[in-house]
Amino acid sequence: MTLGLTNPDIAVDLDNYGPPMELGCLFSRRGPIHIEIGSGKGTFLLNQARAHPGINYLGIEWANKYYLYSVDRMRRWQLQNVRILCADARYFIERYLYKEGVDAYHIYFPDPWPKRRHHKRRFFRPTNVTHLVRTLVSGGELRTATDHAEYFEIIKNLLLRDSAPTAIFEPIEFLPASTAGTGEWVGSNFERKYLKQGRPIYTLALRKL
Repeated sequence: MTLGLTNPDIAVDLDNYGPPMELGCLFSRRGPIHIEIGSGKGTFLLNQARAHPGINYLGIEWANKYYLYSVDRMRRWQLQNVRILCADARYFIERYLYKEGVDAYHIYFPDPWPKRRHHKRRFFRPTNVTHLVRTLVSGGELRTATDHAEYFEIIKNLLLRDSAPTAIFEPIEFLPASTAGTGEWVGSNFERKYLKQGRPIYTLALRKL
């Protein structure tokens, strides 16, 4: 028997929802809501959803081929607590999300767009941070990791200084994900690739006060 058709609701179609969206309506049961921005092939999302069935996970992926791949993976595992959306995360968060409805954001290995003329494409920019802050609950967490040292310094400065007065974050310890392997922080495909290449991984975890 093929498991791929057992849970078609894993794929979220924004055409079925008008902004603003109540994220809880996507899931069959109540629970904390974690969003992974740039969920790729879904490795982190899959492992976390299996390990923490009481948490509802939403993955946002822009690349259609990775979106379709990850949806198929989640369906095969018949997971009830994960949903995948193919969209521009910046647009979705700004237009669709209520104030203070997200318990945690996971943003791992965002594209650093290293060329100066492409910096405007980076996800971590003041406007996007404002909307992350707006949608995080009090006590909610933002966790990020990157292999790009220059981008990491920009992210730190943006989150710890430039976001005021719209939010107050406090740094917290970045503990490895419960499903990460030995020597890993996140357990994503990108992290494993970069670790094999010997690249350092920079991590940051913050709590909204």
